[in-house]
Amino acid sequence: MTTRYDESARNVLGGELAPCSLDPVTGFYRNGCCETGPHDLGLHTVCAVMTEAFLAFSRAAGNDLSTPRPEFAFRGLKAGDRWCLCAGRWKEALDAGVAPPVVLEASHEEMLAIVPLGVLKDHAAV
Repeated sequence: MTTRYDESARNVLGGELAPCSLDPVTGFYRNGCCETGPHDLGLHTVCAVMTEAFLAFSRAAGNDLSTPRPEFAFRGLKAGDRWCLCAGRWKEALDAGVAPPVVLEASHEEMLAIVPLGVLKDHAAV
């Protein structure tokens, strides 16, 4: 069960923010949701489905999401996992042609300050 940080959080479609992933547990607040708040400087607002191409891109950009880090209870991500990404990193991946699919219902409305809804819909997970 997730403990919501902000019960009023909305997704990019205007509805209630759905959980992104509980296995692995994601989100800035590690509650499974792509919620954001004043301490989330990276804006972890987009729920994305990991792909091999994106994981390689992120690793090359200095954020290795696939290597396990037991000291942080992080098993490492693999293709198919859902994860709350930083809005800026998703946009960089978009510009590089490797943006992972987006789970619209689980992506926080703050993402719309970075990327228009139409672009997110073009990259929606099916």
